[in-house]
This record gives sequence, structure tokens and C-alpha cells, in this order.
Amino acid sequence: MDNDRFLIYSSALVIMGLSNAVIPVLPELSATGQIYGINSSSLLYSSFFLGALSTLLPFGILSDRTDNLKLISLGLLLSFISGLWMIFTDNFMIFISARFIEGVACGAFFPAAYSRLAGCTERARYMGEFSFLINAGLAAGVAVTGYLVHTNIKNGIILFSILIFFTMIFAIYLFMVPSRTMGKIELQKKVSKREHSKSHIFTSKDTRGIWIISFILAGSSGVLISLYPEYGIDTLSKTELGISISLLYVSTMISSLLASYMDTGHAKLIKRGILMATVGIVVTIYSPMLGFFIIGTGTGLMLVGLPIAIASMKVEKGIAMGVYNTCIYAGLALMPLMAGALAKSIEIKTIFFMTAILFGLTIFLSKD
Repeated sequence: MDNDRFLIYSSALVIMGLSNAVIPVLPELSATGQIYGINSSSLLYSSFFLGALSTLLPFGILSDRTDNLKLISLGLLLSFISGLWMIFTDNFMIFISARFIEGVACGAFFPAAYSRLAGCTERARYMGEFSFLINAGLAAGVAVTGYLVHTNIKNGIILFSILIFFTMIFAIYLFMVPSRTMGKIELQKKVSKREHSKSHIFTSKDTRGIWIISFILAGSSGVLISLYPEYGIDTLSKTELGISISLLYVSTMISSLLASYMDTGHAKLIKRGILMATVGIVVTIYSPMLGFFIIGTGTGLMLVGLPIAIASMKVEKGIAMGVYNTCIYAGLALMPLMAGALAKSIEIKTIFFMTAILFGLTIFLSKD
């Protein structure tokens, strides 16, 4: 494994770990913010997505015009700053700012990382491994904090901040010892920019379907995760609910890794993923553990297929990956809000069926 790829992989693990290390202790961290309203936990949670949404596209554009390593390192630095702020303060508004900066860190990191991997010859395998580590980081963040919370509620944040610091040291080393691999990628980006600068990345038929699929993919998972605690309140214990949702991450990790080694085109991966996830959404209504596992399996296929589809298009890779990640985060932020509003007047089971139908219809947007 070359140094650049090792940096990207390790950064994905620790950045996503820190982002989710906050989740188990949201009520405690937001306790001082009750004066700002009863939804202080939601505000603390969503400020991360606001930071990511507002910066993914600008950083995507920038990643086509500057060294990817610089943006990856910036993502690490911002994550480290965010971690320090959360460790050394109990002020609610500083927590909000730290979570926003955490989102900005993802905005800097993801387009550059995806753009870098998209330029590799073995990009299918690398995208799968990258997706595996993203989900591993998310799962580790929740699990580690949950395990360490009995000694100190901030121990998970402290641990991942330390890991980010060591990853930053490695990034500094790469600046001192430039990588030939990165140099080749930068040359490819210059050629790509000359060839594809006039591509209609937002409106072309090739890309439009991918943006919609990405939005609904992320949003559907967000709808289930946000509403299932209420839906299963009388039938599931907290432990069973936690296991069910964790299966979503685990199965996504496994399927994305396996998909990266399959000799299957990106169109088939996307279509199979849509079908499996649609079935999984329906199954969750009756069997949460099996349903979430099936959804994660389909999601893993799509999280490999979608970036490969983008990488194979004649568009600037940085901005394309910026738009892709913006759609992912927009889906995570907006669809649960819409579903939550509907839940006031419609049964949650009906919302799940509606989500499955909406997701299933995206198969017509996937091109062969």
C-alpha cells in the first residue's frame, strides 16, 4: 500500500470515528444548552451536517485545482481542532461550533479523498476498502464511546483526537517526502480539467440520476434510523434496537468490501443495491434485525457502484465527488426532517412503505 492511500484510509477511520464519538453522549454534552430550547441534542447533532453541507461543493471545486494532500491534511487539522474544543470546554455554543467545524473537516476531506482514489487504476477495490473504513469508523466511534463512557463521557472524543493527531504527523511526513503517486494524480487532474471543463455536471443525463439516487439512498437510511426508535418502542428493548441499527453498519462494511473484489460493472452494483435495500426497508417493518442487515448489504453495493460510476464519467473528479457527497449529506439531513413532519399525521409504518416505494423507483434512474 502506498503512503497516500494509507493516509486516506487512516484519515477516514479516525475522522469518522470522532464524528460519531459524540452520539452516545449527546444528552450529556447538550445539557448546558437547554436554555436554548428543548431540541439542543438535535441542534448539536445537526450542526455537523450543516458544516459538511455548506463546504462539500466548494472544497470539491478546490480539489480539482490544488493538491489533494493539502485538503486531506486540512480535514485532519480541522477535526483535531474540533476534538480539542469539545475536550476542553463545557460551553454549549462552543460544542455547536466544534461540531460545525467537524462537518467542515469532512467537507475538505471527502471530495479530495474520493478524487484521489478515482484516479487510481484499481479504483473499484480502493473505493470498497474506503467505504469499509468509513463505516468502520462510524461504528467504532459509537462503540468506543459507549464502552468508555462509564469512566469519562469524553474519553471517546479524547481517544479519537489523539489518533487524529498521530495521523496528522504522518501527513506532515508526506509533505516532507513528496509521493510520486500523488504527482501522477495531479498530472491526470490537469489533463482531465482541460478535457472536461465544459461538462454539464449538474444537468447532464449521466450525472442527474446519480445525484438523485445518492440523495434518496442516504435519506432513506436516515428516515429509518430516526423513526425506528419510536416505531419499535413497544416491541424492542434498547439493546435490541442498538443491535438492529448496528447491523446496518456491519453489513454495509462487509458488502462494500466484497463488492470491491467482484468483477461486476458499476451499473449492476447500483441496481442490485437498490433492489436489496428496497426489500430491506419493507422487511424492517416486520423484522428489524434482518431488515437492517439487508439494507446495509444493498447500501454497501451502492457505495462502491456510485463512486465508480462517477469516476468513469468525463467530468472533473473533485467537483463531481463534492456534489456526490453533498447529495449524501443533504439526504441525511433533509429526508428525516420531512419524514418526522409526516409522522405527526401518518403512521410510521406507512412512511416506511412510502420510503421503500420512493427508493425502488430510483432503479429507473440507473443506466446500464
